[in-house]
Amino acid sequence: MKLVTFRADLHLHTCLSPCADNEMMPKAIVNEARRKGLDIIGICDHNSTRNVAAVRRACGDGEVAVIGGVEVCSEEEVHILALFDEEESLHQMQQLIDVNLHGENNPEYFGEQLLCNECDDIIGFEDRMLIGATELTVEEIVENIHRFGGLAIASHVDREAFSLIGQLGFVPDGLEIDACEISTLHSITESRDSIPQISNYPIVRSSDAHRLEDIGRVSIAFTGTSPCAEELSRALHGENGREVVL
Repeated sequence: MKLVTFRADLHLHTCLSPCADNEMMPKAIVNEARRKGLDIIGICDHNSTRNVAAVRRACGDGEVAVIGGVEVCSEEEVHILALFDEEESLHQMQQLIDVNLHGENNPEYFGEQLLCNECDDIIGFEDRMLIGATELTVEEIVENIHRFGGLAIASHVDREAFSLIGQLGFVPDGLEIDACEISTLHSITESRDSIPQISNYPIVRSSDAHRLEDIGRVSIAFTGTSPCAEELSRALHGENGREVVL
């Protein structure tokens, strides 16, 4: 079994997220990721998976792989990244979010929510208020991510806003998150020193890019046999010589 090293930025927003620039369209994202030398990108819009397929099609058979995902906002306003390999898993996660997300978007206040195709054409608009909180607890989100076969990562735990530590002040007992994400604001050493609650969890770093220039600003590398969430999970747990390199 030959292990390959993949460089990944696991947390990118598209123009579907109201807080992201409208230039964050599928083809533009893929081209920028390729320019930055990334092997893998994770597409994680707020409470929606509906631009993932277009980004995957924009990649074609190119050198950038796409892990489909979503950044779910809990009722406590904690952000959790969900990463999946299978389209059906994304669909199941989206169905769960749709049932538990209420409110209508106000584009003038929150920003537009653009649905695109792989050619960067706008094909529609999302009316739901994606920036809002779902009625799902943190525990319910993590439980269902795992039920659908995905990875659950606590978003930007070193930030005050919308993070597990910032909102709750602690990691709930028994919460089976697969990793904690450190933002671009702090180093991993700084974060581990200032947030002792995360010391027992694997760490990843992602850009949380809302603009093209931020893609790949920070990233991780991991070893595995293929560029997918399943191999990332094995690397996070150090299985069979796999590892994450920060």
